Amino acid sequence: MSIFKRLFKMGQAEAHSVIDKLEDPIKLTEQGIRDMKKDLDKSLQALAEVKAMEIRSRGDIKKHQEAAKDYEGKAMLILKKAQSGSITPEEADRLASEALRRKDENLEALERVKSELQKFESSTSQLDQNVKKLRSTVSKWENELKTLKARVKVSTATAKLNKQLSQIDSSGTVSMLEKMKEKVAQEEALAESYGEIANESKSIDEEIDNVLADEASSSSLDELKKKMGLDN
Repeated sequence: MSIFKRLFKMGQAEAHSVIDKLEDPIKLTEQGIRDMKKDLDKSLQALAEVKAMEIRSRGDIKKHQEAAKDYEGKAMLILKKAQSGSITPEEADRLASEALRRKDENLEALERVKSELQKFESSTSQLDQNVKKLRSTVSKWENELKTLKARVKVSTATAKLNKQLSQIDSSGTVSMLEKMKEKVAQEEALAESYGEIANESKSIDEEIDNVLADEASSSSLDELKKKMGLDN
C-alpha cells in the first residue's frame, strides 16, 4: 500500500471517529433542550399563576382599605344619629361598635393580604429570573446543537471524500492512460495507411483511364480517315 493510501485511510478513520463521537452529544443535546423547554413551560405557567395571585392581592388590598374606611364612616354617621335623637344611644353604640369591628376585620385582612403580596412579588421575581435563565440556556444549547450538526456534516463530507480518494489507484490510472494513448496512436496510423492506399489506388486508376483515352482517340481518327478515303 502506497504512503498516500495510508494517509487517506488514516484520514478516513479519523473522520469516522469524529462522527461517532459527535452523534451521542447531538442526541443528548436534543433531549436536554426538550427537557428544558418542558421546564420553561412549567415555569411560565407558574409565573402566570403567581402574577395572577399578585394582581388579585392588589385588588384585595384596595377592597379592604375601602371597606375599612367605609365602616369607619358608617360608625361616625350612626353616632351622629344618636346625637340628633334619631336612634337611642344604646342602639347607636351597638351598631357603631359592630361597624368598627368590621373595620378592624378589614384592617387585619389588609395586613394579611399585604404580607401575601410581598411573598407573591418575591416569588414572581424569582420565577421571572428562572424563566430568563432557562430561555438563555435553551438558546445557548440550540446554537451549540447547530454547531454540532454542522461539524457532523463537515466530518461526513470529509470522510466521503477521503474514502473516494483512498480508492483511487494512481498507478492503475496512469497505466490506463498510457494504453489509451497507444491505442489512439495505432488508430491514427491505421487511418493514415488507409489514406495512402486510397491515394495509390486512385493514381493507378487515373493512369489506366489515360491510356484507354489515347487508344479511343486514335481509333476514332482512323475511322474518320477511312470514311474520307484518305486511308493509305
